[in-house]
Amino acid sequence: MKIAVFSAALALLTGLSPAWAEAIDIRFTLGWKTQGSDAPFLLALSKGYFAEEGLTVTIDQGEGSAATVTRIMGGAYDAGFGDINAIIQNAAQRPGEAPVMVYQLWNRPPFAIVTPKTSGIETPADFVGRKLGGAQGTPTTRLFPVFAELNGIDLASVAQENMAPNLQEPMLIRGDIDGAFVFTITSWFNLIANRQDPANDYNWFKFEDYGMDLYSNGLMVSRALLADNPEAVAGLVRAVNRATLEIAKDQDAAMEAVMAFDNLVDQDNERARLNFALTNLMNAPETDRIGMGDLVDERLTRSIEIVAKGYGLERLPEASEIFDRSFLPPVGERAFAVEIMN
Repeated sequence: MKIAVFSAALALLTGLSPAWAEAIDIRFTLGWKTQGSDAPFLLALSKGYFAEEGLTVTIDQGEGSAATVTRIMGGAYDAGFGDINAIIQNAAQRPGEAPVMVYQLWNRPPFAIVTPKTSGIETPADFVGRKLGGAQGTPTTRLFPVFAELNGIDLASVAQENMAPNLQEPMLIRGDIDGAFVFTITSWFNLIANRQDPANDYNWFKFEDYGMDLYSNGLMVSRALLADNPEAVAGLVRAVNRATLEIAKDQDAAMEAVMAFDNLVDQDNERARLNFALTNLMNAPETDRIGMGDLVDERLTRSIEIVAKGYGLERLPEASEIFDRSFLPPVGERAFAVEIMN
């Protein structure tokens, strides 16, 4: 009995859960249908990293990275993979109810305007007199007025057409629109699926290159989980951090986990999407300095101001309402190095 009590106490002190302790159930939502970029969570599940933390994690597919926030706020899920900018919007309107980001994965945002090189659009000034299309309500579309202001574009001089997300690339290819408001990690592969060459035949006006210093997707948790079981949040973060560092160096293991979760995905396509996320969204100079999972408060404050302007928010949340770094492992345990395997 003394040995058992000592073991339990030692496990609590070291952040580990004894095998015989009751597991904590975590309901987790992805940002969309199963994709290679979900590998950190799926690897942590398949390799038992969540279980080692005393967590029983059930993962469901999502309905969009912004919907992750509303799913968690509605109580259906405890945690998920979603967009920090959606947290900002909801925190501004419903203080104390929005989820909190606890592990930032996409240091760089996927928001961009894509144009065919044949359109002759080479700079933001070339958008004048052109027609751009996008899905109403997406961050890229909603934040374009801020993009225009920062880059000296008269918004009235640019025609904008609302359309379903699945029509953007086909209309762009047909020439019905001159550019599309997109997520790079989605549109790049939609163009490939339409037999296009996104690297050589298209220009990508990434918001991050034009004054839009935004963060994007990461691991977020409900306020109820934060308040009621911070130990579970810490375990969740440790498991995701462990898996994130692993997939950066071993994409074979990453894709095994993705296929184990959903064997209907296109393995080659999703491996390419994982590599895109690793190199274009996660691998950033800032991450080299502060480690994977963290962010810079001053930059987050600037991004809150950008989102507030784009969405017409009356209240600007504090950075501390949006992100909580207290569950992060030491920076030395979050060193992120990408090695793309052939």
